[in-house]
Amino acid sequence: MLKNTLLAAGLAALLALPSAAQNTNSGTDKFAQLETMLPTPNVYRTASGAPGTDYWQQRADYNIRVRLDDEKQAITGDEDITYTNLSPDVLTYLWVQLDQNILDKNSITTSTQVGEIQPRMPFQAMEYMQRDGFDGGFKIGEVKLKGGKALPYTINHTMMRIDLPTPLRPKQAVTFSISWRYNINDQLKINQRSGYEFFPEDKNYLYEIAQFYPRMAVYSDNQGWQHKQFLGNGEFALPFGDYRVSITAPADHVVGSTGVLQNPNDVLTSTQRQRLQQAQGAKSPVLIVSPQEAEKAEQTRAKGTKTWTYAARNVRDFAWASSRKFIWDAMGIKQGGKDVLCMSYYPKEGNPLWGKYSTEVIAHTIKVYSKYTIPYEYPVAISVHGPVGGMEYPMLSFNGGRPEKDGTYSADRKYGMISVIIHEVGHNFFPMIINSDERQWTWMDEGLNSFVQYLAEQEWERDYPSRRGDAAQIVPYMRTDKSLQTPIMTNSESVLQFGNNAYGKPAIGLNILRETIMGRELFDYAFKEYSRRWAYKHPTPADFFRTMEDASAVDLDWFWRGWFYTTEHTDLAIAGVKQYNINSQNPTVEKGRQRELKEQAPRTISQQRNQTAIPRTLVDDKPELKDFYNQYDPLVATPADQQRYQQLLKTLTPEQQQRLGSGLNVYEVSLKNLGGLTMPVIMQLTYADGQKEIQQIPAEIWRKNNAEVSKVFVTEKPVASFVIDPYQQTADTDLSNNAWPQQAAPSRFELFENQQRANPNPMQQSALQQKEQKPLTTPTSTGGGAN
Repeated sequence: MLKNTLLAAGLAALLALPSAAQNTNSGTDKFAQLETMLPTPNVYRTASGAPGTDYWQQRADYNIRVRLDDEKQAITGDEDITYTNLSPDVLTYLWVQLDQNILDKNSITTSTQVGEIQPRMPFQAMEYMQRDGFDGGFKIGEVKLKGGKALPYTINHTMMRIDLPTPLRPKQAVTFSISWRYNINDQLKINQRSGYEFFPEDKNYLYEIAQFYPRMAVYSDNQGWQHKQFLGNGEFALPFGDYRVSITAPADHVVGSTGVLQNPNDVLTSTQRQRLQQAQGAKSPVLIVSPQEAEKAEQTRAKGTKTWTYAARNVRDFAWASSRKFIWDAMGIKQGGKDVLCMSYYPKEGNPLWGKYSTEVIAHTIKVYSKYTIPYEYPVAISVHGPVGGMEYPMLSFNGGRPEKDGTYSADRKYGMISVIIHEVGHNFFPMIINSDERQWTWMDEGLNSFVQYLAEQEWERDYPSRRGDAAQIVPYMRTDKSLQTPIMTNSESVLQFGNNAYGKPAIGLNILRETIMGRELFDYAFKEYSRRWAYKHPTPADFFRTMEDASAVDLDWFWRGWFYTTEHTDLAIAGVKQYNINSQNPTVEKGRQRELKEQAPRTISQQRNQTAIPRTLVDDKPELKDFYNQYDPLVATPADQQRYQQLLKTLTPEQQQRLGSGLNVYEVSLKNLGGLTMPVIMQLTYADGQKEIQQIPAEIWRKNNAEVSKVFVTEKPVASFVIDPYQQTADTDLSNNAWPQQAAPSRFELFENQQRANPNPMQQSALQQKEQKPLTTPTSTGGGAN
């Protein structure tokens, strides 16, 4: 850039006054407060993001009895539900969720399933399209009031309304019972959040059972009944309560479940009970059922059944798993002064991965999540390996990650298994304890959980290959066509690119807040405060947004607005740099500098050519044409110049004199926001001597103009280069415009030699067949025909 001189008196004006272009705001005010978009605070939910003085939530307690039919792969059950109305409202009916009805032939999900036929499709895809032969969904038997009176009910796909004989008033409770049955889906053919896997080698089944009972819908202060139909993406909204569940299964099955086993003497051997006791204080996992014992159980079929009874307090849901194939190990840890028993259930097909890692990963997850949120308060944490790739329930999760049949596995399989266990066990915090509405806002549990998952992965192993964490990992998604994106604040069933939108973008957004915008100390405190405030309650997005600001004193409305409510992307650019130096007014210094610039300036092409084309000029031939100015050098300081300089110094203070001669370098850097998303400007200055300096400029630099601003940097040493976001902290989608002077973006291409295609052509196939096989003989005709 052309270097200009600048009077010292003008420096202050340059630093203080924005250009005319910066006084005009481009488009929407990105820093407008969100209050006009968020729900109005009230006595239930405050403006600070905390529960209000009159906050309430409903309660549902369950006593469930179910029977697993291992011959028909079916469940039959009945339950008593005690529903307590803690709202200020009078209820004349209740809504119950029938999630298994998503597998009904006439379900909304089945009817609205879209897809395209591809030239090549896996067998599983065809089996899924032909699943109409599966008789899925709840078959409701009786619905009756305590005492036996039948209750009228209406089923609307995955929701059932029960009409009460008398209104349920505030602080009143009602107890009613439901009986039902349903067929369990083959998870490998009909992929759901629960199901069974059949192992043809030993003809055994492994069951992972969830959504197995009709369960209460949420009735809340902010939306009344949450009875949006279960379509598959948006998971669940559930009230808290106590559960007692009796599970009758084949006598040789091992049953793992949410809650604490109530009748170990009835279902476990004395050896198994001793091993469980040993596991409580163990430093590494203890086998409760060994691989040898599990493999022996696979080979026989016991007669009769056993009933396993589990109890769980203050949970929002319940799930279990059952199989005679299960290996079972356990290890106890202390967390928050309480004992937590970490346990894994897995078939031999899961080893060696599962025996080596699963329970250790559970323990690690509980410890790390407790550090960043709230102490884990449940008595157990369980990981089960079966056909479900990853699904979460209170105290129990279903997880994938199976090695090859020969026991080997890839690095991707190993870390994929560890990550899915961290993620699903982590769901004990979001949403099992911090109980957001998954049906409405997937990101509130998946995004927050994926963020803490990243923290746990990084504490598992140095440079762990996390998929979602660093800002650069969301860049490919942010670059995609905007028609293929939806804002994070989109209902779960309408989200496009579900994994990126509901998991990756919110998780990475939180990491950007932690590392770049708020800093770790402020972020961690606010995040823990949100977790503390809303443990065992029902938070909404507004509660999260408000708490993060309330506990940190950081205005984040601009961040929520851009990252969560739009599909804008980050693309900050350096449009240009102007370099200035302070005019020292010292004639010797300034005229010397001018002479240096003149000597360094390249001679024009005409000057270079005229040097030979015009060997002599007229003045060369007639020296009498020369006058004073032919000898005068304007770049030599005169006594008059020095005298004026000395007079100037007498009018300045010592501080002003020092500044005038300081030789400071002043750079005006023009910045553009090409992506529209507001972000801080992290600027790296590299000085001429190689030293580097990072200056972080808050996002508020864009508050007067969203599109273009100028920033002045004053340095003692000359700057060789400016680079925006050198460590890729802001998910900038185009790094090619981040540097001044502009830097080449290195890349590579591959050379290859043209080769014959791998598959033989028809002539080659025919020749090969003739070489490898005997020639085919033509059969003799036995019928009469034309000769």
